[in-house]
Amino acid sequence: MHVTFETTTEPPGVRIVDRIEQRRTRIRTSDVVEVEPFATDEFEMPVDAAAVVETTELRFDRLDETYVRDAEGTIVAVFNAPENVALDPGSYTFEISGPVKLYCRIDGEISVNTGTDSLIVKFPDRRRVVLGARSYHEHPAATITTPTDPESLMEAISAMGSALKTTTAERSYPTLRGHPPLLERGENLVIPEGIESPETGVTIVLPPDRRYVYTAAPLAFYLGADLVHGNEARIETESLTVSLGEGQTFEDEVARTLKQVLFLDAVVRTEGLYQLDLYERRQVEPNLPFDVATTYGRAPAERLSAYLDVAHDSISDYLPTWVLTAHLPATPESAEAVPFILNDLGVIREPRGTRYDDPGAVIEDYSPLNENSSVRRSNPSPVIRSTESASTNQSRTLVEPEPTDESIDHAWFGPHVPVGASKASVEAFRNRLRRGERSDVIDITVVCNDERMLGEHESLEDVYGHREDLPFDVTSHFGLSREAFADLLEGDDSDFLHYIGHATSDGLRCSDGTLDVRDLDSVNVDVFFLNACDSYDQALALTERGAIGGVGTLGDVVNKYAIDAGKLMARLLNQGFPLRAAMNLVREYTIIGDQYLVVGDGAVDVAQTEGGPPTVYMVESQPGDRFEVTVESYPTRIFRIGSHFQLTANDVDDNFLLPGKSKTIPMDRSELENYFLWFSGPVWVDSRLQWMDALEPPI
Repeated sequence: MHVTFETTTEPPGVRIVDRIEQRRTRIRTSDVVEVEPFATDEFEMPVDAAAVVETTELRFDRLDETYVRDAEGTIVAVFNAPENVALDPGSYTFEISGPVKLYCRIDGEISVNTGTDSLIVKFPDRRRVVLGARSYHEHPAATITTPTDPESLMEAISAMGSALKTTTAERSYPTLRGHPPLLERGENLVIPEGIESPETGVTIVLPPDRRYVYTAAPLAFYLGADLVHGNEARIETESLTVSLGEGQTFEDEVARTLKQVLFLDAVVRTEGLYQLDLYERRQVEPNLPFDVATTYGRAPAERLSAYLDVAHDSISDYLPTWVLTAHLPATPESAEAVPFILNDLGVIREPRGTRYDDPGAVIEDYSPLNENSSVRRSNPSPVIRSTESASTNQSRTLVEPEPTDESIDHAWFGPHVPVGASKASVEAFRNRLRRGERSDVIDITVVCNDERMLGEHESLEDVYGHREDLPFDVTSHFGLSREAFADLLEGDDSDFLHYIGHATSDGLRCSDGTLDVRDLDSVNVDVFFLNACDSYDQALALTERGAIGGVGTLGDVVNKYAIDAGKLMARLLNQGFPLRAAMNLVREYTIIGDQYLVVGDGAVDVAQTEGGPPTVYMVESQPGDRFEVTVESYPTRIFRIGSHFQLTANDVDDNFLLPGKSKTIPMDRSELENYFLWFSGPVWVDSRLQWMDALEPPI
């Protein structure tokens, strides 16, 4: 059982641990309690483990979104901001969306007190509490075998909608969209029993071309639509026919439709199971040509017809920031990548961009590399960023993807090496699925193989592991030999490797030569950061041999700027940012950020957040010692597209769709200082990135 309940004595309480996702949450109790097993089928919602305790108090040292339902399942209270509430005697279930999904069933009179970072549930006498916990870990329910001709792929992808846990507007919640079945290439189409598309009354007609099939796959998955072949691309229902255009226009129309439908589902779902104040609903509802409450109860095809009557320009300013654009070639091999892209609800486009075939081509002129005092993390080379490896003199074709502003991460599945995007691979996604139970402790390994770069190691000493709510084991190694480094990579599981040193395409520098990861049979590292020049090939090799994802470099990096990038990456990962979000910020806020790229699965992370999604606070000074604050949220594997978050500031009751920005909140100095007392993390203050534990004037 990968989800467990454990008694704790200091402080007294219960610790709930998910050993696959390596997530944990803690409940403090009034005294030491005995944890007794309980039947999981006693819960209406699915749980992985259940237990019973007796106590007079439940105390949570973080405030996660909490819904309270009565015996009939009706929501009677929502807690996501500071308040005090008394519940009359009755039978209640607390649903808490923390690092592990938690349900607490309690009978009788209850008082609830919530602070900025706490939830306290008290009873007038000792009470029996039934606890249920569910991991957010998802695994595909089956594998579909399919030929790669367009007609077979249409049938296979039509069955992807079987992973939807509902076809109501609640499908916009990521927890109600399961992982689609995997695709495996074969001679015959084999769809396992029970894997079939839901009955939604929606059909997408496509020309028999893999380019159209792949591009339409995310929309078909979300709509639970059947794909069929025809002459012109279009959406059809019993009462509706909408053209989707051709070529790149088709790509744009599919992406626009997917975003519009998910957004309007998120608006309409506020009339359903989770009724809350959604900021985006208040902004767009006056301009909608339908009644939100009435639309909630309509069939999927009827809702779709209502949604497509909405002018896109009337809602475009309020759409959530999209997480992923996948640049996927229309090749037979690409079929196996589709389910993983669908799991992130990514937009799929044909790979387009600018190629740089000249081995001496400089893609970016970067003057700080010319500083005489700089130490570069490779052999000295006059090339700033080149398609030529300094060690092997073999050409490497770089490609700069066609620019779009639609997503946080652009994953390049095509040939060659992307600039300004991540290099995705099916093998890295499979490595995540193969991940088994891990230890209770987050294992961080730091390797520094050049004494001139000890400054970066020293800068990390106050970063990794400095989280009171999480157990870390940070181990440092200096001047490793090839054999010792190979043993480390192949040995016991390590959650994260931070390498500081030199690299070439041929390997990572050691005290006695170069270790080429391609010479290893496998590695037991989940996530990595290779902070060295030209480490891309070694980063790619790590994902091919077992790692889920990491960061490498495309060219030379000056030591002092690499220290800045390394420390920022470490702080972001320590705060719970996944790779794709952390890399996005490193590119934006460091001088040499464009030298780095994510390799593998950009959604992987190292640690859980301290509460809610990872965020960046943006503060702009105003006259009269006043400030304007906006909060930008980023996605994780739990807080995916379609989730929402709330601010606990200035009596703001709004919920905001994630990922994206909140509305701007005015504050005076005392309000701002009090607000920041409860949070840690990055703050963008008047065009300068700072951290809440070391803020400088004007704050």
